[in-house]
Amino acid sequence: MGDIEKVPALVVCHDCDLVQRRGKPSRGERAQCARCGAVLQRGPGMSLQARAALVLTGLVVFVLANVFPLVVMSAQGARTATTLVGAALALWRQGMAPVAFLVIATAWFVPLAELLVLGYLLFPPLWRRAPPGFERILRVLHYLHPWGMAEVFLMGVLVALVKLAHLADVVIGQGLWAFCVLILLLALNASQFDSEGLWACCRALKTA
Repeated sequence: MGDIEKVPALVVCHDCDLVQRRGKPSRGERAQCARCGAVLQRGPGMSLQARAALVLTGLVVFVLANVFPLVVMSAQGARTATTLVGAALALWRQGMAPVAFLVIATAWFVPLAELLVLGYLLFPPLWRRAPPGFERILRVLHYLHPWGMAEVFLMGVLVALVKLAHLADVVIGQGLWAFCVLILLLALNASQFDSEGLWACCRALKTA
């Protein structure tokens, strides 16, 4: 038993499967794979309370981004305003169902699901409780993240606005500004999420 405890902890790279010794990065540092450069560990970042507050802020901003219009257009006396869901419905009515599905899936469903999953993982430990099934939920979060392409949708909207500027008066709505903030919050959530630390915390709470 004593020999086992002397063996250094190991970590397997999730990209190239190289087995390496586990490091202890300091705040602001990160440990990378010696072969492919993938990030294996991050140093201590935000506290659990700060990360939970970040998720809650993201949910509020998500609601604002979907309640308020993305753009408001005026042409020949007609005024049109549309939200994210409204834009997807317009694409559907114009026979572009695959594009409408991609917009809803990558710019609406995945960001919302990612925020809800993060909230499910982060809020119970604040009350010293381990969320049920946290191992499976962590895997769900791992599979969800690559499909969040809200920034791609935002770039498409901006390109469309530039092309429409000479045809109508275009005003950026509150929803689009909220959408920009949401993208920043999602990126910050991803950079500050410590899956290894949360795993250890939940395991400790579960066995306590």
